[in-house]
Amino acid sequence: MAQTHQRALDHSHHLSLLSRSRTGSPLKGLAKYWGQPNIISLAGGFPHHQYFPFATVGGQVYPADSFPLSALSSDPQTVNRFNQGVDDSGLQELSIPKLGTSINLASALQYSLAQGIQPLRQFVHDFTERIFQPSYSDWTTFLHAGNTDALATLVDTLFDPGQGYFTEEFSYPSAQATAVPHGVKPVAVAMDAQGLRADDLRRQCVGWDSSLHGGMSRPHVLYTVPIGQNPCGTCMGVQRKKDIYDVCVEFDIIIIEDDPYYFLQQEHYVPSDARHTVSTSLEDDSDEQFLSKLEPSFLSFDVQGRVIRLDSFSKTVAPGSRLGWFTCAPLFAERIERQTEVSTQNPCGFGQALIGQLMAEQWKINGYIRWLRGLRAQYTARRDYAVDCITEAFDIVGREEAGTRVFICSAGGKSLFEFVPPRGGMFLWMALHLQNHPQASGPPSEELADRLERDIWTHLAENGLLVTPGWYFNAAELKGKGHFRISFSFSEADELRRAIQIFASVIKEVFNAV
Repeated sequence: MAQTHQRALDHSHHLSLLSRSRTGSPLKGLAKYWGQPNIISLAGGFPHHQYFPFATVGGQVYPADSFPLSALSSDPQTVNRFNQGVDDSGLQELSIPKLGTSINLASALQYSLAQGIQPLRQFVHDFTERIFQPSYSDWTTFLHAGNTDALATLVDTLFDPGQGYFTEEFSYPSAQATAVPHGVKPVAVAMDAQGLRADDLRRQCVGWDSSLHGGMSRPHVLYTVPIGQNPCGTCMGVQRKKDIYDVCVEFDIIIIEDDPYYFLQQEHYVPSDARHTVSTSLEDDSDEQFLSKLEPSFLSFDVQGRVIRLDSFSKTVAPGSRLGWFTCAPLFAERIERQTEVSTQNPCGFGQALIGQLMAEQWKINGYIRWLRGLRAQYTARRDYAVDCITEAFDIVGREEAGTRVFICSAGGKSLFEFVPPRGGMFLWMALHLQNHPQASGPPSEELADRLERDIWTHLAENGLLVTPGWYFNAAELKGKGHFRISFSFSEADELRRAIQIFASVIKEVFNAV
């Protein structure tokens, strides 16, 4: 017997004054008549499609099964698998004509509805239903022009000036930069090796004192990157998500689940000398087994429609496509649509056409899942290789935190930094042990720690290695927590090894641990 889900609750009290004030675009109000066979339309200022200079758009694409399903790096050939590229012999043609197919240039390049072209809308709806399995009945999907633009839309939709939002203590800087000009400030929630802590979120909600926050009322929105968190690389488990969701229900908080790294989830790191013993069961898994091993979305247990999920093709197809989708309750979708009608109007037609043709007509859902499985293996190989290089350069001791392994890296008899081998995303997050720096006799002051972090970052750059300093991500504007974010997603193997060698050399030098 099919499970019956309830409809989303009314969350209209969470809308900003700006969002509540929006009316529909007068021109878009004509849309319900578009395409009706018995109507001659002279209402729209549409350029005629025969004047579009593109007769066809297309190219060659890789098959969905281009990458192997396993990335075990126990032998040299597999270690450098991500260095070798893709075999071009299996390339497939992708072509989109001006007319005559469900995805065509006459419609994709024309003014269109804010939700996007119908075949791609249907694909992301069906994909969301299969993968994320929302737990209320009237959820909907809505295309957007990439997660950064989507987040800017949500700032307008949910916040009035002077309000704040809860987020991880180290948080995606573009999200912070999007909100600040609107007078919307982050409120940092403590993290551990699984990401944002539910207990600290609840503690702040219970004890909120507006007088300690410049008169700001308790935030009614939580913004989180739960998988492959940027910058920390943490992955939030299902129980942690349920605990956070329960707090948000108790205190009536909307959750923005920004999840561009969701399909880059990885298995636990295994040291290189033991990797040959790891089972290759990943290759034998069915698609459903693969999906069942992914941490579920907040959507899967959101019965109230308080989760607004952001998905993106940026990390799985190409960031330049500037294309993704919302999954949310109808109330939020309708308000987002009203805003989109008078801003971007709709995502870029070229991106919609190309990705729509690839996803909806050629790969389809099963093909896209196969592509995602291959990508997961590629980024796992990169993660493994980066961590291998670090373990070769330092003495490693492990400890457990929140059910996750933390690596403490030492040299010269002293600990220098620690990190969690990530289970998703593209980043390593190095927490410096500044208390062991020669200029610090014990825990350093905030001022000294801030200066040391900046000095070490400069020293790394002067030696040929650019990493992202921790202060870029600090939602709490706290000093004294020296961190660096290192990306393993882009460099080739030799370059990545050289980068880790520079990092190790500089860290040992500045800590007098040579």
